[in-house]
Amino acid sequence: MKKDIKIPKVEGVYIAIVKEYNDIYKTQDWNAYIINDKAVDLDMVLIVTSGYSQDKITSTFRKKLERLPKKSYAKIELMQEELFALNNTFKVTFFEGNNMFDKTYLFRKNTINLKALQTIPLMDAKGVLVK
Repeated sequence: MKKDIKIPKVEGVYIAIVKEYNDIYKTQDWNAYIINDKAVDLDMVLIVTSGYSQDKITSTFRKKLERLPKKSYAKIELMQEELFALNNTFKVTFFEGNNMFDKTYLFRKNTINLKALQTIPLMDAKGVLVK
């Protein structure tokens, strides 16, 4: 039965950790975003995030988006800098039409930093991107 289930490869959907200015608190914050660089909308987007190392595990965070329009992005969560010393995973599941897609994005420990910043697709921002 398991061999009959086919989950297509995810392309055009990314996770980015972006450093941006917070107007309310006048601080520089790190925020996680999901980016839909596809030409179609994504439905029922489920995101499960957690961090871990050999001796630490964070709480699990879940977020649901009913729809993520084509060529758009949405904020997932604020990221505390202490989490960057851990491996951070973002498990993303969504529907495109009648097909279900699933992918786990991994930010390895200490890879989220100012030296790793790059231009993020669709956003006028710099951050760390995992495809």
